Amino acid sequence: MIGVRRLAFTGALACLAMAVPIAQTPLARDDRPFRSGIELTSITATVTDSAGRLVTGLDRDMFEVFEDGIRQEITQFTRERVPVGLGVLLDISDSMFGQRIQDARAAVRRFLFELLDSADEFFILAFNHAPKTLTGWTHTADDVTRALNGLRPFGGTAAYDAVVEALPMIERRARQRAALLIISDGADTASNVSMRDVKSALLRSDAFVYAIAIDSPDRQAINTRVNADALRELTGQSGGRTEVVHSSTDLAEASARIADELNHQYVLGYTPTHAADGRYHSLRVRIAGSEYKVRARNGYVATPARGRS
Repeated sequence: MIGVRRLAFTGALACLAMAVPIAQTPLARDDRPFRSGIELTSITATVTDSAGRLVTGLDRDMFEVFEDGIRQEITQFTRERVPVGLGVLLDISDSMFGQRIQDARAAVRRFLFELLDSADEFFILAFNHAPKTLTGWTHTADDVTRALNGLRPFGGTAAYDAVVEALPMIERRARQRAALLIISDGADTASNVSMRDVKSALLRSDAFVYAIAIDSPDRQAINTRVNADALRELTGQSGGRTEVVHSSTDLAEASARIADELNHQYVLGYTPTHAADGRYHSLRVRIAGSEYKVRARNGYVATPARGRS
């Protein structure tokens, strides 16, 4: 998956990265790779084989990056795990009552504290007929447990509003990778914004989006069952993907697969030839001469570098 962000990094780091392999030490919480005095487009990519298994250990020269159909020189590359800033968007509409919300609480706690890295930070935003931020940026179990335990499902589903509200929180965070995870069991019935609005916002964002859709057979009404196709469209554009499960008891397994991807990604960088012109630019990443599949953002709108706290 690929998050595009306009960054800068020091000349010394650039020379080092091109001269020697990246060190095998974990990145500290405050490390901010690829940051400098020049504009850089950074891409986060997931590589899988024909069986869908994650492919790790690839070298820089195996990747090819194209912007607007023109091949770009990859000037920065790492296959080491880069810390992620993650927003969890949890559906608490009335259909998530009982066992579903219990399973969702357990899956989110395990995802954040057993499957991700201690250098990661995250926030939780719940949504029913309107989004509500439950925590600020945190990495502590107490904050998350307190927020999750207080949830009481009711109301409609405003998933699109939740995504649009979460994106500015992601943009204010100084992280190399920014991601959202949506967990929902129903179609959007209450948002003030449309799918088109969400897709447009994502083109101006660094975040890639995952979703877990609970498509239970007991939800017979077509207009209330989760719209997995809409979620696939949204997540696919951003470089993420959608997991569809048929029971909330499968949430833990689905979230584990997503965590595995977050833990085994590549980050590539190149310097575009254009300025931040406010225009859309298509992107494509591939592994030359192989059948490997690269999942990455398919384009972005070039906007000026944004300040981050």
